[in-house]
Amino acid sequence: MTVMDIVREPLVIHDVAKGQELKDEVCDLVEAVGLKPQHMNRYPYAFSSGQRQRIGIARALALRPRLIIADEPVSALDVSVQAQVLNLLEELQHDFGLPYLFIAHGLSVVEHISDRVAVMYLGAVVDLAAADELYASPMHPYTEVLLSAMPRSDPDQVTSRILLPGDVASPADPPSGCKFHPRCQYAQETCAQEIPEWRACGSGHWVACHFAEDLNLNGIESV
Repeated sequence: MTVMDIVREPLVIHDVAKGQELKDEVCDLVEAVGLKPQHMNRYPYAFSSGQRQRIGIARALALRPRLIIADEPVSALDVSVQAQVLNLLEELQHDFGLPYLFIAHGLSVVEHISDRVAVMYLGAVVDLAAADELYASPMHPYTEVLLSAMPRSDPDQVTSRILLPGDVASPADPPSGCKFHPRCQYAQETCAQEIPEWRACGSGHWVACHFAEDLNLNGIESV
């Protein structure tokens, strides 16, 4: 399929436009993601990885969705290309009035694009807050671990990475009580017996940890 075929397919299936109107709509979408209309008759193999990602974004925008779910949208790209695609996503968010549900493992990427961040462990959300607050003041031990492993842009900034014991348990057979307790350095007997309540701790900060208010966890400064 050419770029034209790829981007117009959802428009054709949903009978949104035909003829010249369809071609014009595809041109607008292609230009919106930073490609040129003359590229529409090319095939994906003729493009770089970053350009191919732009084609996928144009296709996702074709039906003017009310929500974009982006699952690891930049993980396979070089760092410089990641920045270009992230900046494009932010521009499109403003232009199209789009909310994103952005799923990623790269914490620097998540912080750059997110207003609120949810941290998951074994399929359950354990920490949720505004991005600045979560990075500066995590309330779940797993969040602290993730932040300790986050690369710093300043080579003189010394970090103390927390190394977890054991392996991640199977989601099909999770540990009793708090799922994180076998690997948590702060775990107590209660953690192995009782599932922590999902509760609000402060303004807009939610956590699932028995001792969240008692722990003084290390965050990081905004990058």
